[in-house]
Amino acid sequence: MLSKHVFFVTCPKGVEYLLADELESFGLAQVRNAPAGIWVEGELEAGYRACLWSRLANRVILHIAEVDARSADELYEGVVGLDWQAHVPAGGSFRVTFLGQNEAIRNTQFGAQKVKDGIVDSIRGAGSPRPSVAQKDPDVTISARLNRGRLSVGLDLSGHSLHMRGYRTEQGLAPLKENLAAALLLRAGWPDIAAAGGDFVDPMCGSGTLVIEAALMALDIAPGRKQERFGFDKWPGHQPELWMGLRQEAERRAHEGKQRRIPVFAGFDQDGRVIDTARKNIQRAGLDGIVQVDVRSISQFQRDPAWAEQGLVLTNPPYGERLSERKELAGLYQKLGEVVLRELSGWRLGLFTGAPEFGKSVGLRSFKQYNLFNGKLPAQLLLFEVHPDNARVPRDPDAAGGVMPRIANPERAAMLRNRLKKNLKTIGQWARKQGIDCYRLYDADMPEYALAIDLYEGRVHVQEYAAPKSIDDKAARERWAEALAVIAEVLETKPENMVCKQRQRQSGTRQYEKQAASGEYFNVREHGCVLKVNLKDYLDTGLFLDHRPVRHWIQQHARGKRFLNLFCYTGAATVHAAVGGASRSLSLDMSKTYVSWAQDNLSLNGVDLRKHVVEQADCLSWLADRKTANQTFDLIFMDPPTFSNSARMAGVLDIQRDHGTMVRKCMERLSSDGLLIFSNNFRKFKLDEDLEAEFEVKEVTASTLDKDFQRNQKIHRCWHIQHKLTD
Repeated sequence: MLSKHVFFVTCPKGVEYLLADELESFGLAQVRNAPAGIWVEGELEAGYRACLWSRLANRVILHIAEVDARSADELYEGVVGLDWQAHVPAGGSFRVTFLGQNEAIRNTQFGAQKVKDGIVDSIRGAGSPRPSVAQKDPDVTISARLNRGRLSVGLDLSGHSLHMRGYRTEQGLAPLKENLAAALLLRAGWPDIAAAGGDFVDPMCGSGTLVIEAALMALDIAPGRKQERFGFDKWPGHQPELWMGLRQEAERRAHEGKQRRIPVFAGFDQDGRVIDTARKNIQRAGLDGIVQVDVRSISQFQRDPAWAEQGLVLTNPPYGERLSERKELAGLYQKLGEVVLRELSGWRLGLFTGAPEFGKSVGLRSFKQYNLFNGKLPAQLLLFEVHPDNARVPRDPDAAGGVMPRIANPERAAMLRNRLKKNLKTIGQWARKQGIDCYRLYDADMPEYALAIDLYEGRVHVQEYAAPKSIDDKAARERWAEALAVIAEVLETKPENMVCKQRQRQSGTRQYEKQAASGEYFNVREHGCVLKVNLKDYLDTGLFLDHRPVRHWIQQHARGKRFLNLFCYTGAATVHAAVGGASRSLSLDMSKTYVSWAQDNLSLNGVDLRKHVVEQADCLSWLADRKTANQTFDLIFMDPPTFSNSARMAGVLDIQRDHGTMVRKCMERLSSDGLLIFSNNFRKFKLDEDLEAEFEVKEVTASTLDKDFQRNQKIHRCWHIQHKLTD
C-alpha cells in the first residue's frame, strides 16, 4: 500500500476554493482550508502532479512535522529532534523560509536562524557532514510556518513559485500573475466554453498572460512543462521514475491537445512595445502559430469572420490609479461595452478590474461578480453575457451623485479591514453566545471612517455620518467608496444584502419621510420576539438596536402589568412587554405609518390587539389631557425624540425644555408602586434636578448598553423613576 503524505498548497488570496477542486482532480483529498492555501492529503505522485499541473498554486509543501514553539528554545528542541537526514542531502545545501510570529519570536530572520540551527545540529548529531546554508539555488528549501505556539515545517517541493511558468521573462506595465490569470479563466467558464467550440479574445492583452494561459488550458498543456528544476530534484526521498512517468504523460497530453480543434486565441493592445513582449512570451511558451497578437486599439476592434459564434472576451483593463488616467476610464469601459455588443453578441465578457465601479460604464448588466486580489490590491471579476437584452445605460461613477466601492488608499483601507475583522471576532462571538442576530458591528471606531455598521441576520445596514464642512467633499466620497469596498469584502456580503445611507440630523416631519419605496420588509428575532424591519425605505430600520437591553428588561418584568409605550415607534418594546405577559398595553405614536407597523409587529407575535391597543396620537397633547379611566399603568416606557415640530403636533417638542413636564404627567398615570423608564438620545441632555426631589430617580444607562454599544456610551441615557415611598 502506497503511503499517504500531507501537503500544504499555497495560492493567491481568494482562489482557495478553486484550488481545492483542482487538487482533488490530482488525487489530493482536502483536509482543511487556510488563508491563501489548502491542506490536503494524498500520495507522493499526487504532490508531484500538483507541481507539474497546478494552474493555481504558488507552492506545494510536503509536510514534515509540527512542533511546539512557544519559545525559541522550544522551537529549537522540536526542530533538532526531527530526522533531517531524510530531507537534506548528505553534504548538500538548504535554506529556510520562515513565516509568522508570536510573543517569543517576533522576527522572521531570528525564527529562520533557530530552525537552521536545529537542522544543522540534528544532522551533525547523527554523525553526518554539516550541510551548508545557501540562500540562492539550494538543494532543498525548508518551509517553516509559525502559528501561535506551533511551528509547521515542510519541504518545498515546488522550489519556486509555480505561477512562474518560464515563458514570461519580460512583462507589460501592469503584470498579471499567471496563476491569477488561470483563476480568472476558470471563474469565467473558459474550459466549458472551449469544450463547446468557443474562441478566446483579449482586446487589451498587454504582455499576453491571459491569452497564453487560455491556450495552455484549452490545449491541455501542463503549466510546469517548461520548468527544468523543481524543489524535490535533490531531495533524498525523490522518486525519479515516478516523476519521469508524469513528465512523459504531460508530453503526450500536450501533443494530443494540439491534434484536436484549436480555438482562436487572439490578443490586441494599442501599445506596440507590449505586443512585442507578448510575441516573445508566446514563442517561449511554445505557442507560435497558435496564439496571435496584434497592435490594435479598442476603437479599431473588429470581429474576424473566422471566429466562432460563441466565445470568451476576458481582459484586465487599466485601473486608473492616477487621477489623469481615471478621467478616461468611463469612456474606455463604455467603448469596450459598445464594441463587444456590436461585434461579439452571443459571447461572454469577463472584466477583471481594481475599479469595479466602472463596470457600470460598460453598458451591460453583470450577472456575476467575484472578489479577488491582484497582489495586495482588491479587485473584482465582473461577468457579462453579451446580448442586447442585457444592455443598460452606461454610467460614469465619477459623475455627481455616484459613489461606488473603490480602494484609493490600500494602507488606510487595511486599517478598517483589520478593525472589522477584530470586531467580527469579539462582538460577533459575543452576539452568537447571547443568541443575538441583529447588532452593531462598528460605530465610528476610526475617525477616518465615520460610519455605523449594523448586521440584521445576514443583511448589512451602513450609515455614514455626514462629514463636517471642514472635510473636502472629494476626500469624504473617496473614504465612503473605500469603506463600501472593505465592508463587502470582510463581511462577504452580496450587493443586494447591503444598504447604505447618509445620516444627517432630522427634524419635524423629515424624521418620518421615506428614503425609498422598496417595500422590502423582513422579519428578525430578538429574545423570542419576531419584529418586522425595513433597511431601505426609512432613515431608521424599525428597530433601535441600542435599546435591546431595555426591551429585554421590560420583557422580564412585564408579567401581569399594565404597560404604556409613549412615542412607541414600531412598537418593539410593546411586543416584548406582551410576550413577557403584560395584562394589557397602550402604545401611542403620531405617525400613521409606525402605528400600522406596530400593529403588524404585535400580530406577528400572536398578540391580542383588543388587549394591546396601538393608537395614532400626539403624545404631548395626550399627556396634557386630563387623566381618564383605564389610564393608570404599572410600567411606562417613554423614549421621545430630541426635537420635533411636526405639523401633526399641537406644539413643538424640545426634550431638554419639555422633559420635566412630560415626566410629571407620566407619573400621574403611574400606579403607586409602578415604574417609568425614561430614555432619550440627546447628547447634551441634563435631567431636571427638581425631578430628583419629587421622585425616586436612578440613572441606569450603564446597564442598558450591550457590548456592541460600549464604544458609544452616549448613544442614549436612561432612568428608572418611581414614586417616593410614604410613611
